[in-house]
Amino acid sequence: MMEKTVQYPVMEAFYTLQGEGANAGIPAFFIRLAGCDVGCHWCDVKESWDASLHPLRAVEDLLSDALQYPARNIVITGGEPCMHDLSPLCNALKNAGFNIWLETSGSSPISGKFDWICLSPKKFKKPLNESYAMADELKVVVFHKSDLTWAEQEAARVRPSCAFFLQPEWERRKEIEPLLTAYIMQHPRWRMSVQTHKYLGIP
Repeated sequence: MMEKTVQYPVMEAFYTLQGEGANAGIPAFFIRLAGCDVGCHWCDVKESWDASLHPLRAVEDLLSDALQYPARNIVITGGEPCMHDLSPLCNALKNAGFNIWLETSGSSPISGKFDWICLSPKKFKKPLNESYAMADELKVVVFHKSDLTWAEQEAARVRPSCAFFLQPEWERRKEIEPLLTAYIMQHPRWRMSVQTHKYLGIP
């Protein structure tokens, strides 16, 4: 039985299409948890960093919101969602029949059970060793050409079956997209991840 006392700081929760990575284009209910100790300077949701600024919401309330929509896919993101114990949330969602996808930097221990884990490592606070072994998808945000060398180093640490994505940092996309296009054509294990939701003007 779910307990009303299990609560998380939630910046926002909304229904949309997954915009990037392996599940791009698939409808999902997003739960963006507040709190982050990584602090990427190019982060587009910096308002999520301070958990104290956002309301606490009970697991059952989040589940009730998600059940209003036809798709049975959940994205748990942040901030850095793994700063929180995600087991109660995952248990409730899984019991209700949801596929659960996690977006994490891997810098905190991953709790809860997921159908898909997207590891997006950051130089500012590197993933824990255990996070690499759990990743289904490696998504490296590229801000500078030198990030490609780092991306290859990170790729060497995940499972060979992992899906490999390079994603241009949004504000520098005009410079980075041609660079990644050329690189991926020469290194075909990588795929391009584009933030399609921003092009579409959806959350």
